[in-house]
Amino acid sequence: MTYRKSDKQTNKSHYGCAVEAALDVIGNKWKGVILFHLLSGTKRFNELRRLIPNVTQRMLTLQLRELEKDSIIIRTVYPQIPPKVEYSLTGFGQSLKPVISSLKEWGTIIMERENA
Repeated sequence: MTYRKSDKQTNKSHYGCAVEAALDVIGNKWKGVILFHLLSGTKRFNELRRLIPNVTQRMLTLQLRELEKDSIIIRTVYPQIPPKVEYSLTGFGQSLKPVISSLKEWGTIIMERENA
């Protein structure tokens, strides 16, 4: 799990509530979008770049690393030339499906309200 710097020093979690803990792991602007696209199956890095055109390569790399560190996704590297790297959800990551689906539904409502 990703903890605040002070938590790493004491090796304990000091979240005020469970929502804070959850948002610490998936609360970044791009993490939810990455997870949404991985819900439909394994994706390669460039495939994610095409699906999320507004994210920079550096930011996508950083977010994927954090999600991997938090055991949400798994990175599989195939020993070939050129290198092939795929990203997929872990079992723990799959447990986010209802959360991401609910966020998508709520986001759709927000977008409809803005266009009304």
